[in-house]
Amino acid sequence: MDTAQMRTLMPLTEHLGIELAEAGPDRVVGTMRWRPALTTAAGLLHGGALMALADSIGAVCAFLNLPAGASTSTTSSNTLFLRGVQEGQVTATARPLHVGRSTIAVVVDLTDGTGRSVAQVTQSQAVLR
Repeated sequence: MDTAQMRTLMPLTEHLGIELAEAGPDRVVGTMRWRPALTTAAGLLHGGALMALADSIGAVCAFLNLPAGASTSTTSSNTLFLRGVQEGQVTATARPLHVGRSTIAVVVDLTDGTGRSVAQVTQSQAVLR
């Protein structure tokens, strides 16, 4: 999968400026740049934007682990915010924790431009047949 395919499946990713850097069943990496339209108080990147980045990259990871003909939808998501982002780029790295017949669990680590942890998201995705 590449950025164009991701944006076709999830148009919100274009609005947020999410780019795919790497996409395989064992690891998906995506990025999103800080910009004023995505901030909240004090110019911090909005938590919802970070969650959308993590959900999108996690969904790509789940999608790449689906059996033929299946689709996926997030059923739960838990976010642990660790620090704010006031500039630069956030990188999201997703890895599958569990790939089963009915669910896929994914962990997504978000880091800032200096490699510091920003958030960690654990999500489950339903396997829809």
